[in-house]
Amino acid sequence: MHLDNYMIPCLFKTLFGFECLGCGFQRSVFLLFQGEFLAAFKMYPALYSTLLFVGFVVYHLADKSKKHKKLVWNFAFLNFIFILFGYYYKHFYL
Repeated sequence: MHLDNYMIPCLFKTLFGFECLGCGFQRSVFLLFQGEFLAAFKMYPALYSTLLFVGFVVYHLADKSKKHKKLVWNFAFLNFIFILFGYYYKHFYL
């Protein structure tokens, strides 16, 4: 089974011809599930920070006290910085 047949195509890349900040995330998750940790990082360098962020947001939503709102926003900003540096690293160093 070839997973590329089941991937959602990037509309941004289709319309403008170059990758968006999220391109490669799907493939990197599948590489991660296959145990290819370095290949997953090379496909989408911000994968691990994004998964940590998503996990923290899920925890925040499940926590009924809602006392982590500022921390969620700070972590979102930090993850965005990781995404920007990952995009730059992916396109100019790999």
